[in-house]
Amino acid sequence: MEYKALLFCFIASILITPIVKKMAVRIGATDKPNQRKVHTNIMPRLGGLAIFISFAAGMLIFFPKSAFTWPVMIGATIIIITGVLDDMIELSPKLKMAGQLLAAGVVVLGGIQVEFINLPFGGTLEFGYLSIPITILWIVGITNAINLIDGLDGLAAGVSAIALLTISGIAITMGNVFVVFAGLMMLGATLGFLIYNFYPAKIFMGDTGALFLGFMISVLSLLGFKNVTLFSFIIPVIILGVPISDTLFAIVRRMIQRKPLSAPDKSHLHHCLLNLGYSHPETVLIIYAVGALFSLAAVIFSQATMFGALFVILCLVLMIELIVEITGLISKDYKPILNLIRDRTKK
Repeated sequence: MEYKALLFCFIASILITPIVKKMAVRIGATDKPNQRKVHTNIMPRLGGLAIFISFAAGMLIFFPKSAFTWPVMIGATIIIITGVLDDMIELSPKLKMAGQLLAAGVVVLGGIQVEFINLPFGGTLEFGYLSIPITILWIVGITNAINLIDGLDGLAAGVSAIALLTISGIAITMGNVFVVFAGLMMLGATLGFLIYNFYPAKIFMGDTGALFLGFMISVLSLLGFKNVTLFSFIIPVIILGVPISDTLFAIVRRMIQRKPLSAPDKSHLHHCLLNLGYSHPETVLIIYAVGALFSLAAVIFSQATMFGALFVILCLVLMIELIVEITGLISKDYKPILNLIRDRTKK
């Protein structure tokens, strides 16, 4: 039944996306080139609406009676409205944040929140009243992280699809039926849209899609891994390693340069890879590969012993550091490990 739901959402997305494309052009929801954008032509956006409609239809047909269905769908609808308005009239950052906080609040009121974590050496860490702000911070943080990597054709959709596949796969092993269904339906809808969004894109997902994907991934990862062990709680962080790392280093970069945290720039991971001489599709495929490595690490991590899990984290930290230094994600001069290796090889 799960795979029928995935196939339904995949086909629905393929059929609905061209309709949304025509509607976006008609209502003026288009993305115009500027100095920060990679594309050079006016492009229809709003593609995320096709992902949402496909997923919503799947939920109503295949999984309408779960206790989590309506809180998730109401929150997702608020996110979609926020994204559509932003794609049409460009909302202020405050209004976009208000929409995200409202959607996260609906999810929390629906009973989806991290209440405690089982510690590895016994006992539990109760969050108490902090469970609400922690949950909201997670949802808003991941929502914006996916939005930040939406800079190249097919990038956010592909990275999100890899994350959704991993979350769904791990949920199958844990017997979490809602996350399995919702994750696979989101995967099907995203892959259907990706057919039109991969380079050269015929339509962009816009903030409608980036915010919706980020919101759903954050909520599904919460539902899949809440109230579990401290190490298990790290699993969604590993799965979302690409957008989270890119966001964190964007914050570090802007602090070093003494720029506002909301200030846009062209120094994200995809920009750095383009600057190194990789083509548009090559850059996207490289980031897909990195995302797949993170997901593979998350699967290994979920099955590892405590020491094995620590080893996986150590390897991931080293990999991230090398990527940062090679690409110049913080700055072109930040290369402590590479400089150390270079000095050692000279001796």
